Amino acid sequence: MKLLLAEDEEDLSRALVAVLTHSGYETDAVFDGEAALQKALQNSYDCMIFDIMMPKMDGIEALKQLRSHGNVTPVIMLTAKSEIDDRITGLDAGADDYLTKPFAMGELLARIRSQTRRSDSYTPRQLNVGSVTLNTAEQELSSRNSIRLASKEAKMMEFFMLNPEKDLTTQELLEHVWKDTPDAEPELVWMYISYLRNKLDAIEADLIITGNRGGSYRLEKRKADTE
Repeated sequence: MKLLLAEDEEDLSRALVAVLTHSGYETDAVFDGEAALQKALQNSYDCMIFDIMMPKMDGIEALKQLRSHGNVTPVIMLTAKSEIDDRITGLDAGADDYLTKPFAMGELLARIRSQTRRSDSYTPRQLNVGSVTLNTAEQELSSRNSIRLASKEAKMMEFFMLNPEKDLTTQELLEHVWKDTPDAEPELVWMYISYLRNKLDAIEADLIITGNRGGSYRLEKRKADTE
């Protein structure tokens, strides 16, 4: 799993990254709110941890802007303050949980596990990107026309539509779509990318999936010269 940590206290950040890495999490660390927002908009994460008090842009504002872009990744807020108003402000901005410093590392790990389990079990009934709509319950993809998707196709399309305009690696797609099949081969990703490309063409979507076999893929707007 991949995490984003935004914490401006560099010693604390290094300590957290060391423990998170040891616990099996791939962790990107940044030290201000602007960098956190930029990273979150560019990459896919399973959970994000934002300190509230950061330079350039505080964690609350970074979270508000992130949510305004439609990003639904779970966010845990860290704060040195214990007043109830700070907790309410963070939750109102779209935070999923919070921890007050100082905290036990074991508690943070438990909160991360809880949030990632919750996000795995929650699937929006309908996702919209460009002209394309995915009904996750019916596994139906539609634009000018509609078509039914197989289970893995729907899961992959859901991941793409939750992360539009982001480069998603073959390994990330394997981990999210075939998480219950640890021995799944990377070639499966390419096969299902091909299926989805054909189905996007069939419904006359204004979206395409770019990228090459074994590399990263991106769901993006179809350019005029690719139509």
